[in-house]
Amino acid sequence: MAQLSSNLLYIAFIIYLIATAVFAMSLSDKKGKEKAAYTKKWGRTGYVLSILGFISQLGYFVTRWIASGHAPVSNLFEFTTFFGMMMVFAFILLYGIYRTNALGVFAMPIALLVIAYGSMFPKDIAPLIPALQSDWLKIHVTTAALGEGILSISFAAGFIYLIRVVDQSISSKKTKMLEIIMYLLLCVLGFVLVSAISSAAGYETKFDWTDKRDQKTELTYNVPALVGPPNGTQTDNHFGPLLKSPSWMNGDEAPKKFNTFIWSLLMGGVLYGIIRLILRKRIAAAIQPKLMNLKPDLVDEISYRSVAIGFPVFTLGALIFAMIWAQQAWTRFWGWDPKEVWALITFLFYAAYLHFRLSRGWHGEKSAWLCVIGFVIIMFNLVAVNLVISGLHSYA
Repeated sequence: MAQLSSNLLYIAFIIYLIATAVFAMSLSDKKGKEKAAYTKKWGRTGYVLSILGFISQLGYFVTRWIASGHAPVSNLFEFTTFFGMMMVFAFILLYGIYRTNALGVFAMPIALLVIAYGSMFPKDIAPLIPALQSDWLKIHVTTAALGEGILSISFAAGFIYLIRVVDQSISSKKTKMLEIIMYLLLCVLGFVLVSAISSAAGYETKFDWTDKRDQKTELTYNVPALVGPPNGTQTDNHFGPLLKSPSWMNGDEAPKKFNTFIWSLLMGGVLYGIIRLILRKRIAAAIQPKLMNLKPDLVDEISYRSVAIGFPVFTLGALIFAMIWAQQAWTRFWGWDPKEVWALITFLFYAAYLHFRLSRGWHGEKSAWLCVIGFVIIMFNLVAVNLVISGLHSYA
C-alpha cells in the first residue's frame, strides 16, 4: 500500500507538469476567432489534466492514510504535499468559475514547487507521537492547509496582475521586486535540484559536533558542505567546508540547514542567470506580452475572491480548531508558541487586506502587492517556523 501511495504521488506530479505545459501553450499569439478556439481547446485540456492529477494525488492521500492508520499530515513531507494538493484543489475550483488559462500557468508551477519541496523530506511512515494522537490532527491541520491553499491562489493571481500592469520597458523598483520574486521561486527549485542530485548520488559527509545542549553528536550533511558547524570536525575526506556557520545559529542541526539554505540561494542564482542569458531580458518582461490580452480587473477579482474564501477557512482551521486542540493537549488556548504566533500574524495580515479592499485606492496594484506579501508570510510559516524556530510544533 505504501508503494502504491508513492506511485500515485509520482503520477500526480507528472500530470501536473504536463498540465502546466498545456496551460502555457494556451497563451497563444493568435488573433480573433482562431485564438478563441485555440485558447479554449488547450485550456480545457489543461483543466482536465489538473483534475486527473488531483484525483491521483487524492489516491496517494487515501492509500497513505490506510497504510499509516492516521491522517497523513503529521510530518513535513505529508503536510507539504497535502498543502500542494490543496493549492491544486483551490485552483480547480477558481478556474471552474473564471476560466482564466493564465492562472494555470502560474498556480500549477507553484503547487509543483511546493510538492517537490515536500518530497525532499523523509517519507517513512511512522507511528504518531503522543502529542499528535488526536482526532483534532486531521480536523485542524487539513482545514488550515485548505485555507492556506486557497489563499496561495491569491498570490498567483496577484503576481499575474503585477506582471501584466507593471511597465517593463524601464528598470524600476517594481520590476526589480518582480525579478526578486522570480529568483526566490527559482531558489525553491534550486533546493529541490540540489537535494535530489545529492540523494541520487548517495552523498553524505559527517562532522563531530557539539550541539546547543553541549552534547557531542554526529552531524550528517546530505549535500556538499560549503558551511560547516562552528565547533565541528569533519570525519571523512569529502569536500570540506569553506566557511563556518555563525555561532549564534544554535537550533537543531542549524549548520546543516544553513548549508542547504546557501546551496538553494546559489542554485537559484545559477538558474536565474541561465534563464536571463537565454531570454536576454528580465523574466517578467519576457512573460508580459503573453498576458496583454488578459483583463487586469479579472485577475484582481480572482485574487480578492481567493482571500475572501480562504480567509474564513484558514481562521477556522489555524486558529479556532487549533485553540480547541491546544486546550485539550496543553490545558491552555494560547501559549505564544512560534507556530501560533505566525498563524496569528497570517490571520491579522489577511484581515487587514480585506479591510483595505473596502477602502478607496486599495484595489488593483496595491492589492496585488499585498497578496504577494501574504504568500511570503505563509511560506515563512511553512519553512522557517517548521525548520528553524524551535517550539512545541518542532515535531513537524
